[in-house]
Amino acid sequence: MRFSTLLQALQTGEAELRWSECGADPILAGAASLEQAKGDQLSFLEKGNALISALNETGAGALLLPDQPDLIQCASERGIAFAVLANPRLAFAEALERLHPRLRPLAEIHPSAVVDERAVVGPGTFIAPRVCIGASSRIGANCIVHPGVVIYDDVEVGEGCELHANAVLHPGSRLGRGCVVNSNAVIGSEGFGFVPTPRGWRKMPQTGQVVLEDGVEVGCGSTIDRPSVGETRIGAGSKIDNLVQIGHGVTTGRGCALASQVGIAGGAKLGHGVILAGQVGVANRAVVGDGAIASSKSGIHGEVAPGEVVSGYPAIPNRLWLRCSAAFSKLPEMAKTLRELKRDISQ
Repeated sequence: MRFSTLLQALQTGEAELRWSECGADPILAGAASLEQAKGDQLSFLEKGNALISALNETGAGALLLPDQPDLIQCASERGIAFAVLANPRLAFAEALERLHPRLRPLAEIHPSAVVDERAVVGPGTFIAPRVCIGASSRIGANCIVHPGVVIYDDVEVGEGCELHANAVLHPGSRLGRGCVVNSNAVIGSEGFGFVPTPRGWRKMPQTGQVVLEDGVEVGCGSTIDRPSVGETRIGAGSKIDNLVQIGHGVTTGRGCALASQVGIAGGAKLGHGVILAGQVGVANRAVVGDGAIASSKSGIHGEVAPGEVVSGYPAIPNRLWLRCSAAFSKLPEMAKTLRELKRDISQ
């Protein structure tokens, strides 16, 4: 694809193309990082990025740049075709879709798939080999169900969803439109509910359901549990990374982002646009307000106010945590000084 052709496509995107210099108008076969890009590849830089040295040495054939004079001057002096955009990272995502368009499989149900006669499969949907679909389940139009997916009884999957290899959807699961469930993820598994008795643990039946609203994506190996009653609900447009555990009865708002190894205990509530970085733990029935952010390895036990950034275990405001962490390495010296002061006072 010619760079000029790609720019025409970007004009209709959301990255706000401002202006460009096509130079020799290179033919682009793909994209790569700035350090690894070759003459037939596209790369990008964001505003404030410290990689101007890499820009001086890159072999990229074309660049997507922010409106930053030093970067623009460097690209121009080196004769590299470039475009200036309000959001180069978003433009790069849009460009990758153009450079590497996905091939959609034709609608069919493979002969090795097992589809209950009471199940409904919508038009335009592809069902791959070894898929199992249970009774009374409904798969919407234009879905893609990859090999080995197991869909239990009474599951509803909305239009345009994609279920990757070996994903499992348990009874009562409800997926909105355009959801993606990646390989080995489990939706609607039984919540961890047991009642202690003199004879041991008595299982609490998990009769509720899991609801994924429109546009939710679930990463590989992640699990979302159903509750004993009611529902676990993931808000529209939320993105869940690999190896995330979401307990029974959890609710999230719209547009949340949960990074790898996040664990959320039962009954916790997340507002809209919450971001939890890697390995964040959220305790039972904790509440996280709209737009709050928890940095990696934070432990949330109570309530986090809307828009607050927290860190540490237990989680405290990020600025306070930075001050505390700066003092950690000085604790032995401070303790020594304190002992000496106590000894001087006692003499």
